[in-house]
Amino acid sequence: MVNSAKLAAPLDVGGVEIRNRVFLAPMSGITDEPFRRRAHAHGAGLVVSEMVASGELAKGRAGFDLRIRHSGLPVHMVQLAGREAVHMAEAARMAAGEGADIIDINMGCPAKKVTGGYAGSALMLDLDHALSLIEAVVGAVKVPVTVKMRLGWDEAALNAPILARRAEQAGVSMVTVHGRTRCQFYQGKADWRAIARVKEAVSIPVVANGDVCSPAEAAAILDQSGADAVMVGRAHYGAPWVAGGIATAAAGETATNVPRDPAALADYVVAHYEDMLALYGVESGLRQARKHLGWYLDRHAVGVADDDRKAILTTFEPGRVIASLRNVFSRDPQPLSLRSAA
Repeated sequence: MVNSAKLAAPLDVGGVEIRNRVFLAPMSGITDEPFRRRAHAHGAGLVVSEMVASGELAKGRAGFDLRIRHSGLPVHMVQLAGREAVHMAEAARMAAGEGADIIDINMGCPAKKVTGGYAGSALMLDLDHALSLIEAVVGAVKVPVTVKMRLGWDEAALNAPILARRAEQAGVSMVTVHGRTRCQFYQGKADWRAIARVKEAVSIPVVANGDVCSPAEAAAILDQSGADAVMVGRAHYGAPWVAGGIATAAAGETATNVPRDPAALADYVVAHYEDMLALYGVESGLRQARKHLGWYLDRHAVGVADDDRKAILTTFEPGRVIASLRNVFSRDPQPLSLRSAA
């Protein structure tokens, strides 16, 4: 109960006040502006942009400006990834110029296309180089800088406490730790107790991440890690309201804006779809939205016919997609609140 109440309390991050301690994790290709707006509206304390490649942003690659664009939310937090200090510094300046209140450095992504370029969690193999990136970003901007990491590269190199301590000394305001090594990817169970070693190593806030899907799990990860906040990631697939639901429950309240019946869910999914088309344009938006539509179907329309699913995920006409979505969800008699509300 103590940790549940703690989740509802505000948190100071380098002078920026966060309204509660349940955060939406940055997820590449997922936590774009439409998704973040929804998570915030449901009550997530902090929402973070999808990972932005600093080199591509600094070089002006088309479309990357959308990833750092201010969403109009009270706290705008941008996550940057990269290997070159000059690009990280320039990207940080660009993000701050777009109104970023907090800049996060990705040192935790396990994807091969990221680590293969010696970014993400590969930086935990070379802490001196990792610190050079942190120092470059901290020196480039006046807003708080945070770092997201894993426990280490593998079980033989659990160096997150060392990286966190050095990051704090370099001026970082908060660290987030996913309770797995890079080599685990997302296999097995996150080691929440191992995060406690990071908490013991620093005086700045520590955020615990990994396998949190419910209010009970959020309270448990705080208990086992001693962390100051929790970050929720993959549990949001097809359910942007999960972090907000956990925060609402921690405050002893009942969420009022979660879709509770098939018709309401259909409206919700269609609105999300239309917002993505508006952001990216129809051609790109159709592609970008498909993973989200797939997750909504997986989570809330488990009996959808293969033909209906294929039509929704492959049709190039938005009107037909919307009609199919409404048709699919109207057939589902199960009360949504039993399956998807946090």
